[in-house]
Amino acid sequence: MDEIPLTDQSDAELLTLVVTNPAATQLLSRFGSLRSLLQAPSGDILACPGIGRGRLAALRALPELARRYYTESLPNGAAIRSPADTEVYLQARMRHLDHELFCCLFLDNRHRVLSFNELFRGTIDGTSVYPREVVKEALAINAAAVILAHNHPSGVAEPSQADERITRRLKSALDLVDIRLLDHLIIGDGRTTSLASRGLI
Repeated sequence: MDEIPLTDQSDAELLTLVVTNPAATQLLSRFGSLRSLLQAPSGDILACPGIGRGRLAALRALPELARRYYTESLPNGAAIRSPADTEVYLQARMRHLDHELFCCLFLDNRHRVLSFNELFRGTIDGTSVYPREVVKEALAINAAAVILAHNHPSGVAEPSQADERITRRLKSALDLVDIRLLDHLIIGDGRTTSLASRGLI
């Protein structure tokens, strides 16, 4: 019998591979979407009929497996092939966070990944970024170029005036040591905004 491609299956059909039907249908009905389900508190999920600790653990593993899968798409030493690859990688790493995180993707002169570093952590409203620390880390890694990234826990990927200001400050600081700032990406809920594409770098 021919198998139906996974891409052609609904969320409920895919979910039945992890939990039984009708539990899958009931879970989606109760939480409204697959993402809401996977981010729901454990107690709320366990309250659903047919869900025990084992199935809860399987549900909890799904987003973590996805994050690890996309993390491996840009391992150290790999060259960045396209902006889309970088966006997918960063979405997997950052879009689920409930706090703001400022990260740097350090590259060599052939745009191969040297390191991905989480440098500054903030609250739901913002974070403090120190150009000196970014430059220090870039020099220690011997980076030739940097891609900045931070997430907006609100889900809105529009840059704020503060985002534009810190981008200019970081570009000036990196220019002083001949390190190129390639882009600053803002990660929202399923959307990424490139400050370079807006002419802000």
